[in-house]
Amino acid sequence: MTATFTTERSGTTTADIDHYIGGQLVVNPRAARADVYNPATGEVTGLVAMATAADVDAAVTAAAEAFPAWSATPPHVRARVLFRFRDLVDQHADRLAALITSEHGKVLSDARGEVTRGLEVVEFACGIPQMLKGEFSENVGRNVDGLTFRQPLGVVAGISPFNFPAMVPMWMFPVALACGNTFVMKPSEKDPTLSVELARLLTEAGLPDGVFNVVHGDKVAVDALLAHDQVEAISFVGSTPIAEYIHTTAVANGKRVQALGGAKNHMVIMPDADLDQAVSALMGAAYGSAGERCMAISVAVPVGAETAAALRERLVAALAELEVGPGTRDGVEMGPLVTGAHRDKVAAYVATGVEEGAELVVDGRETIPDAVGKGFFLGGTLFDHVTPSMRIYLEEIFGPVLSIVRAESFAEALQLVNDHEFGNGTAIFTADGSTARTYLHNVKAGMVGVNVPIPVPMAFHSFGGWKRSLFGDHHIHGPEGVRFYTRNKTATTRWPNDIQVRAEFAMPTHD
Repeated sequence: MTATFTTERSGTTTADIDHYIGGQLVVNPRAARADVYNPATGEVTGLVAMATAADVDAAVTAAAEAFPAWSATPPHVRARVLFRFRDLVDQHADRLAALITSEHGKVLSDARGEVTRGLEVVEFACGIPQMLKGEFSENVGRNVDGLTFRQPLGVVAGISPFNFPAMVPMWMFPVALACGNTFVMKPSEKDPTLSVELARLLTEAGLPDGVFNVVHGDKVAVDALLAHDQVEAISFVGSTPIAEYIHTTAVANGKRVQALGGAKNHMVIMPDADLDQAVSALMGAAYGSAGERCMAISVAVPVGAETAAALRERLVAALAELEVGPGTRDGVEMGPLVTGAHRDKVAAYVATGVEEGAELVVDGRETIPDAVGKGFFLGGTLFDHVTPSMRIYLEEIFGPVLSIVRAESFAEALQLVNDHEFGNGTAIFTADGSTARTYLHNVKAGMVGVNVPIPVPMAFHSFGGWKRSLFGDHHIHGPEGVRFYTRNKTATTRWPNDIQVRAEFAMPTHD
C-alpha cells in the first residue's frame, strides 16, 4: 500500500539572495551563485551568493567593530531590542512561514510551528538581566571581598542546517546577542532567505549595524569562519561528520565550540502501550517534515511479537492515508524533500535496505512517477525486520523512512538504544511508571520522551544529545546557552584603609 500525492504549480521568479553585513545587503558581483529551489515544483526560485574568504572577513570585521559598544550596552537595554524583535517576528510569522515552505518544502503548519519554537528562545533571551546576575561574597578574608560575573566572548558565529532555517538560527543568536556578543550567521545555502529576513527585522527592532551579520556559502565560508582569528566561538547544527570536523578544526584554532550532530532516534513501544496513540505519534515523528529532523523517530522498537504485528498493521493503514504534496495545499501532511539530490540519496538508502534483506513493507518510491512532476517527493517508507548490522539502521537517513527493529524484552530494547553510536533523542511508550522511570534513568541519550515522541525541550531548558550526537561540552539555548556565550570572571578586592599590609610570599590563604 502506498501514499497518494497531490501537486500544484505556479509561476515563479528568480531572486538574488545576498549577504547582510553592517546593517545592509552587500553584493559581491564577482562571487559565484548557487541555485535555490522550490522543492514542490523543482523550479529554481533564487540565486544565493557564495561567500569568499574576503566576504567572511568583511562580516567578521563589521561584528568586531560593533562589539565594544554593544557589549557595553546594559543587558536590560539589549533585552528591549529583543522584545521589539520578538514582536516583529510574531507580526510577520505567516510571511516567514510561507518563505520556509517555498524554500524547504515543509507544510505551512509545520513552518509556522518552527517560527513559534524559535520565538520561544527569543522570549527566553529577553530575561537576560536575571541570567547574567553574578555572585558576591563579603569578607572572604579580612576586609577582602570576592565577586564573580559573566562577560561576553566577542564575535561568535553560527552555522545552521537546511531543515530549520528559522528555528535553529534562533536557537543561537538571540542568546548570543543578549549576552553582549556580536554575531555572524552562515545559514544553509539550500534555504538562505530566512536568515536575511531575520536580519532585516533585527535592524528594524533597533539592533545597531554590525551586531548581526549574514554570509551565505559552502565549505569556503565555513572554513573561513573556523580559521578567523577574531571569531571566538562557533555554534553548529548538522550531520555528525560535519559536526566532528567543525569541532576538531575550531578547537585547533582556539575557539569554543558547540557542535550538534546526527541522530538515529528510537521509540520503544511496550506491550502495555496505547497502540493507537503510539502509531499517531510515530506517524508525525517519522514522517513530519519528510523526516528531515534531527529529532525524527527513525526506528520503532516494538517489544514482543504481538506488539510488533499490531504496530506494523496499524502503520501500514496509516501510511495509506498519508497525504503528500506541496506544503501550501490544505490537507497535505508531508511535503517534498529539500532538493533532488537529497531525495535521490534517501531513495538510494531504500534500495540499500532491500539489498541488505530488510522487508520493504511500504515503498515511498512507487508514488513518484507521473504523480509529482519535477518536485522532490518521496512517499512515506516502512521497513520491517531490520537488524542492527544494516546500514539503514546504523546511518542517519534524514528522510521519510521508518525501520521496525523487533525486541523480545524491555532489556533488549534498552540495550539496542544504548549500543547505537548516536544518542540524540529517544522515546518510550508505556502505561507502566516503573518501566518508564527505568528507561528514563538508564537510556544513553540526551533527550528522552515518555509517551512524547519528539522530546524537544522548551527554550528555558537546553537542547543536546549524547555520544556522537554532540561535540563540545555545552548544549544549545537555555542555561547552557548563556554559559556557552559568556565566560566567567572572578575578582578579589581589597580597598585601602589604615590596616598595614605586609608582603606575603606564601600561597595566600584567608585565615
